[in-house]
Amino acid sequence: MNIRDEIRELTDELIHIRRDLHMHPELGFEEFRTADIIETYLRDLGLQPGRLAETGVVATLAGSAVGSSDGPTLMLRADIDALPIHEENDLPYKSLNDGVMHACGHDAHTAILLITAKVLMQHPERIVGKVKFLFQPNEEVAGAEIMVEAGALENPRVDAAMGIHVWTPLLSGQIGVTEGGVMASMDVFHIVIKGKGGHTGYPDSAIDPIICAANLIETAQRIQTRDISLLYPTALMFAKINSGTKNNIIPDEVVLEGTLRYLYEPTEEFNPSKRLEEVVQSVCAVHRCDYDFTIETENEVVVNAPEIIQLVRETASEIVENRKKDIVEHRSMAGEDFAAYAKRVPSAFIHVGTRDPKKETDYPHHSARFNIDEETLPTGVELFVRTTERFFEREWNFDVSRS
Repeated sequence: MNIRDEIRELTDELIHIRRDLHMHPELGFEEFRTADIIETYLRDLGLQPGRLAETGVVATLAGSAVGSSDGPTLMLRADIDALPIHEENDLPYKSLNDGVMHACGHDAHTAILLITAKVLMQHPERIVGKVKFLFQPNEEVAGAEIMVEAGALENPRVDAAMGIHVWTPLLSGQIGVTEGGVMASMDVFHIVIKGKGGHTGYPDSAIDPIICAANLIETAQRIQTRDISLLYPTALMFAKINSGTKNNIIPDEVVLEGTLRYLYEPTEEFNPSKRLEEVVQSVCAVHRCDYDFTIETENEVVVNAPEIIQLVRETASEIVENRKKDIVEHRSMAGEDFAAYAKRVPSAFIHVGTRDPKKETDYPHHSARFNIDEETLPTGVELFVRTTERFFEREWNFDVSRS
């Protein structure tokens, strides 16, 4: 029996796991039920799973092929957390946890990786090394770095990594396989503009932080259209403004929050965070306001390694119906903490299209109506399994250094 037939026989189980997880979503670092299910499943396969950071689960499959003891380790990762969203879908497997929903596809990722483990466990003779299965909590708030600190890339030492994301921006049947930056860096900023409050009938006696904030929002747009080359995709978004207590009172301060996203690693020449603070300083000086400025990198850019992407592209060409139409270049300005692994070991982060308007799976990620085309789930499993086998058919000379 070939791999595709094996996966096809497991499709009902694959969908059942995904739906069960969808009905019982859990927020980051609260995924105790999910982790218990993962551990039990892996243990029943004959693996010896362990915990990292309380709700993270890791297990390693040692190959039985000649030379496996000296072979490399490939890590396959799935994220397991949900979002604080009330689901609006009318489905038999709708979320039972009010205000919590798998609105990003992590239930699908978990199911895909569990079935992948089941298939690979049937073929240890094809693995010349080790496969580490990592089920990661709290992706939505950068849990990957915590997993790295907890030892996710060690014991055994990981040489390469791969992750998959079901993706409604791509049509069902399409696979996004792209070298270089594929998921954006995300910097979260917090700006407090400090003026001097007063009466709206006597604005000359006050220092108005609201007009300063308005000027700042407009002036800052030049960063993404004038200050940074258009060849370096940059998105600056103000998403939260808070100020004032009454309509006839000029407030003392305005608080602005938002994000900076970009698909490149900042340099002295192209550093949007540094440029934003310069704009804040200049605009506030014009309006005689003081300010506080803080910015933190929540996710770095996910950079796909050419050598791992080539393996995935070869695998994808065996899976899709039309290579030219269904294997696509795709980049996203959304953030993804898989960057914590990709910056340390050669990696590939792949998008599996799951948009089908007829099935109403064309809502965006993080929407209360988000859902996936479940017919695309076996594609994720096949990508993982076939790429893993192809990985161990090659000879590698990985750099032992790690940042």
